[in-house]
Order: sequence, then C-alpha cells, then structure tokens
Amino acid sequence: MSWTSWRRRALTLLSVCVLLPLGAQGCGTSEAHGDAGAISPSPVGKVLDDTDEAGRHLREVGKEDAPEVGVEVTPDAAGGWDVRLRLRHFRFSPAGARSKAVHGRGLASLFVDGRRVARLDAPEYHLAPRLFPHGTHHVTARLYADDGTVWAVHGKPVQSTADITASGAETGSAATP
Repeated sequence: MSWTSWRRRALTLLSVCVLLPLGAQGCGTSEAHGDAGAISPSPVGKVLDDTDEAGRHLREVGKEDAPEVGVEVTPDAAGGWDVRLRLRHFRFSPAGARSKAVHGRGLASLFVDGRRVARLDAPEYHLAPRLFPHGTHHVTARLYADDGTVWAVHGKPVQSTADITASGAETGSAATP
C-alpha cells in the first residue's frame, strides 16, 4: 500500500467519523423530510382542539402537578374590590419571557361576569367600583401559559370564580377555592 492511498483512506475515515454524527442529527428534523411547516410536539402537556370562549386552545396537563388557582375578592374602603390569587404549582413569568409554554408558568386573566378586565402578572389586583353595578357578579381568574394557551385539567380551564354582591356600601367579601 502506497503512502498516498494510506493517507486517502485515513482522511476518508476521519471525515466519516466527523460528519456521520452531524448528518444523523439533521435527519430527525422536519426540514430533512421536506415538511418545514410541521408543528413540533409540545414540550408541556397536550394542546387540545378545544378552546375557551375567547378562542384560545386548552393545554391539557395531568392533575397531580397541574397549576391551581383560588381567587379571593374583598371590598376596599374606596368602594372598589381587591383581588388576591392563591396559586399552587404556578408562578408568574418574568417580564420579557419567551412565548413558549413552560410547565407551571405563565400569567392570569381576570374576568368580571365573563368579560376580560385585566391581564395579571402578579397575584394581587384592584378592581374599580364602576365594574360592579348593584347586584351579584362573578369574578374569575384563569391561568394561561406564555404561548397563550389555557392551562387545563380533564378538558376544563384551570380557573376559579368568586361571587360578590355589590350594594353600594361594600362591607362583605367573597372567596372560593
């Protein structure tokens, strides 16, 4: 065997050892199969076809470590209402977080009688008295992942509702788990 053919074989073997792992890594992508528009599976839970009333898809997670929310609403001295969320297996995302679902992280939306009134990135919020004419009202807190999907368990959004009664001189409070 000549010196040149030995060098050629050694370089070929070296090239194969270096390029083979790189080529195998690329074969697993959707682009390698000509399907650049494919959506990769979600890293957290399963995105369902079902949506909430605003059209946001539900992200199903197991009950054992699913996010949980409780909402407490108490009247304040100025006639408004103070809302406090009790959270379990959930934390609010920091400002500027990527639009990617991360287990147990995201934001909350606050609804009064089914109408969204606030997007929350902290567990406390103040509701103005103008939102509550005389009568009974429903204050709901719902948890969302950073990608805009709704956290869900058994096909139902992770949320909690407190019923309050506005009478003009607010002295009562309401809370639900």
